[in-house]
Amino acid sequence: MASAAAMAAAFSSLSLRPSLSSSFLPRRPKVSYFISTSSPSRLSKTTIFSVRNSADATTTYFDSFEPADELPFDPPSPPEGYVPPPAFDELPPETEEEIAAAYEEIYGAAFSGESVLGNDVFAMDSKLKKSSGLLGRRKREKLNDGFDERVVQVRRVTKVVKGGKNLSFRAIVVVGDKKGHVGVGVGKAKEVVDAIAKSAANARRNIITVPVTKYSTFPHRADGDYGAAKVMLRPASPGTGVIAGGAVRIVLEMAGVENALGKQIGSKNALNNARATVVAVSKMRQFRDVALERGIPMEELWK
Repeated sequence: MASAAAMAAAFSSLSLRPSLSSSFLPRRPKVSYFISTSSPSRLSKTTIFSVRNSADATTTYFDSFEPADELPFDPPSPPEGYVPPPAFDELPPETEEEIAAAYEEIYGAAFSGESVLGNDVFAMDSKLKKSSGLLGRRKREKLNDGFDERVVQVRRVTKVVKGGKNLSFRAIVVVGDKKGHVGVGVGKAKEVVDAIAKSAANARRNIITVPVTKYSTFPHRADGDYGAAKVMLRPASPGTGVIAGGAVRIVLEMAGVENALGKQIGSKNALNNARATVVAVSKMRQFRDVALERGIPMEELWK
């Protein structure tokens, strides 16, 4: 029994966690908190400081502050010349017409069929209708320069880049005043509206003059080609109309030609056919211009 007690005493001295005396433990600096107040009755000017190893700091407690007491309210004085605005209930009462106009300005024309501001009563929001197109799509404002626009084609094109594919839209637009001036343009953008706007601007920079006779037809026949597309144009008698298809018909109609024959030979590409039509029309000349250039009367051209 004695040997067992000795072994237990020896095993108790071998501890995995040696006991550390208080002399080996690091001492944390003593932190004293005190409150410095300029006025004991006002909590807004109370500041709490943390001071380490300061023997001169004094400690002040909230003995003189009562939460139930009402704190004095001391707002700043208004500047000189300040005139307070009138209260809402002191304003003059609004008429029914002013209230209806303000309501219609915010929510649009009423469903009653009466409009104070002259808006469209059949539209829920006249502002939205003017600023956007069908189904809330953004509507592009057209220029008022006398030229009409016709969209020939809108296609989605893809550009392969390192990170993948960039999708965009390519639009072909023909502009003309139907008085002998026409232009073909093309543009690309991320949105269809922007692509049409860019192509219309490009078409306005490439306007040419089309020679048209008094019968609204060509003075003579002409052929034009652009790339693999070839276009054949022939004058027609009054009442024939524009007998052509695709982009050729659109270009001739926007130029103001009412009687003509057109034929696409070769490629069916809309852009190339439209530009081939422009090339063919550019070759045409009026009889008076040729006579003036040659210095002879116009009647001698048929001799």
